[in-house]
Amino acid sequence: QVQVVESGGGSVQAGGSLRLSCEASGYYYNRNCMAWFRQAPGKEREGVAGVCSGGGSTYFADSVKGRFTISLENAKNTMYLQMNSLKPEDTAMYYCAAESPILTSDPLQYNYWGQGTQVTVSS
Repeated sequence: QVQVVESGGGSVQAGGSLRLSCEASGYYYNRNCMAWFRQAPGKEREGVAGVCSGGGSTYFADSVKGRFTISLENAKNTMYLQMNSLKPEDTAMYYCAAESPILTSDPLQYNYWGQGTQVTVSS
């Protein structure tokens, strides 16, 4: 079974950057898709970015386009989310999700989840 481990969260000022990492052992990155989700207090879970099959297919939420990038390093079984120009509204718990059969922001399509890593952006 896949085990998902996240890292890289923290507290930064607006305009700063963070890079989140997700290692998914037992997962075949060349098949199916992985994604980042986030959830702030009082709000529903939101799909942030996703990537499939060697990085050939990606999606980004409109709110992060031009600021965030997603990548896969297959040799290390690791997915990265580079977060630049961070805004206070990016503050949330960020979750790594693995093994969706399609590229989607529907969390129900993903079979494995990390524990979450907190991102806090101050004004």
